[in-house]
Amino acid sequence: MPETVEGVTYRDQDWYAEELVDRHFVRCEFFRVDLTEALSQGASFTECVFGNVTLNASRHTDSAFTRCSFRRCNLFEAEFTGCKLVGSSFDQCDLRPLRIDGGDWSFVGLPGADLRGVRITGARMREVDLTGADLTGATVTGVDLSGAHLHAVKLARADLRGSDLTALDPTAVERAGAIIDAGQAIVLARSLGFELR
Repeated sequence: MPETVEGVTYRDQDWYAEELVDRHFVRCEFFRVDLTEALSQGASFTECVFGNVTLNASRHTDSAFTRCSFRRCNLFEAEFTGCKLVGSSFDQCDLRPLRIDGGDWSFVGLPGADLRGVRITGARMREVDLTGADLTGATVTGVDLSGAHLHAVKLARADLRGSDLTALDPTAVERAGAIIDAGQAIVLARSLGFELR
């Protein structure tokens, strides 16, 4: 069983294309670490801090970033498949174009995030904070957004089909051209006080 690295600080390191397989980090700090094109599989990061870390074109599969803090990180073309990011937060990060397929992103903090054109499919994002986030033209399909904070979110031209929109107040978001399915239309009509007969 791989050992767990705990409480280590990494600064100015080149981990370009590093393969992080079944590696475990607890309360570690990463500052100005280059993880461009890195691959993680079955790796876990618990309560770690990422500052000015480059994650461009990195690929993450079945990995966990639990209660981690990302600040001024670059995730250009990063992909997360089946990953768990519960309780993590993103501040002033470059998140486009990001791809999320499945996994659990519940309680993640993404307030004000620029998520234009990102692709999020089949993920659990319960109580995620997307207050004021820009999801213009994004694909957010089959996503559990129950209890999500969606005030002032921009959803123009976003594809929202199959996602849980029970937490969405359609009067408090930008929604021109957003795509929803018939079931979602019923939910939103009821949230506006309409009776369907």
